Amino acid sequence: MKPRHEHLTEDCRAVSDILQRVGDKWTVLVVGKLGAGSMRFNELRTSVGGISQKMLTTTLRGLERDGFVTRTVFPTIPPRVDYELTDLGCELLQPVNALGEWARINTERVRAARARFDQSQAR
Repeated sequence: MKPRHEHLTEDCRAVSDILQRVGDKWTVLVVGKLGAGSMRFNELRTSVGGISQKMLTTTLRGLERDGFVTRTVFPTIPPRVDYELTDLGCELLQPVNALGEWARINTERVRAARARFDQSQAR
């Protein structure tokens, strides 16, 4: 049987690769915070809340590598480092915000569906 929609393996890999980055919990929160403008590392860490220094560093490096964030080092003592969304990162902000809003609006519906499902499986 032939599939209705043929997807090139390369297309699937590309989509999967990007979704792994942008679908990450910390990525969504960091991109959302940087949507308000550039921030210093500790300022970003405080505003995200609950993220460890190591995880924030890892998240920011991944975002920088993928072209969503720029990192600017200012030659002061101690060095000042600012993070800011690139044009690509700003484009990502719209679907990330839309998905976040959808999740907030539909949280109760999803919980109710899970409860119904779990109850039906317990029988």
